[in-house]
Amino acid sequence: MTELAGTQRVQVGAGTSRAGRDLPRAVAVGLGLLGVVLASLLWRKELFLLLAVLACGAALWELAQAFARRHLHLPLLPVLVGSTGILVSAYVAGAEAMFVAFLLTAGGVVVWRVLDGSGTPALRDAAAGTFATAYIPLMGGFVMLMLAAPDGPARVLLFVLLAVASDTGGYVAGVLAGKHPLAPSVSPKKSWEGLGGSLLLAATVGAVGLWLAFDASPLLGVVLGVAAVLTATLGDLAESLLKRDLELKDMGSLLPGHGGVLDRLDSLLLTAPLVHTVLLVALPAVGD
Repeated sequence: MTELAGTQRVQVGAGTSRAGRDLPRAVAVGLGLLGVVLASLLWRKELFLLLAVLACGAALWELAQAFARRHLHLPLLPVLVGSTGILVSAYVAGAEAMFVAFLLTAGGVVVWRVLDGSGTPALRDAAAGTFATAYIPLMGGFVMLMLAAPDGPARVLLFVLLAVASDTGGYVAGVLAGKHPLAPSVSPKKSWEGLGGSLLLAATVGAVGLWLAFDASPLLGVVLGVAAVLTATLGDLAESLLKRDLELKDMGSLLPGHGGVLDRLDSLLLTAPLVHTVLLVALPAVGD
């Protein structure tokens, strides 16, 4: 999911991993987040929807604070309202309603910013708001589309576990054997060895997950796992580019040991459309 899958060799203090993180705290927070996600999926799907709304809202707030470093005024109120509308529309009414809600939000952001009268250029701020809406709640809406299926909790759980496997496999392989940087100019902590670890663990999780949860071909799970790692890595690198431009190490500090909420969501956001589409085509949802 983030910079955790890195392999830069640095001098660190006690309790800090070679990837530059407080590993015990990061593990504890990560397990806690996974437990909350699992509990919400097993209890009521609507609780996971609420969790997604809160997570996207926190990520948007972090992005607004980061954009302010470049004198971009993100119209946060209409974006937050639109984010909730996008996620709820996706869950309740499907993909068409999700895209309509996105278009309405983008239009609302432009109108809001023009009428706002702030000193910064309206066009730049409206573009920033539209980007934020497409980057976070629109991508998150694909998770809601998975959740809305009769077997939605299983689909979402597989999606989350693929992201966790990509992150964990990359971290372990990177720390143990990472020597060759994957993209040194963007994220010097990532290595080709770490990418190999991500591919291996995610392919295994995909194969086992599809077999156990959907009685589907493990080969499809391997393909899904490999594809998920590629989109997750692209999401990591895209956020790293954004942070580099904004001169930030983390997008925030809401999650001890991990940075900000957006630092946890970066790879998930770009992976969600892929997993949703593959499962939709290959495994049409069965009724209750």
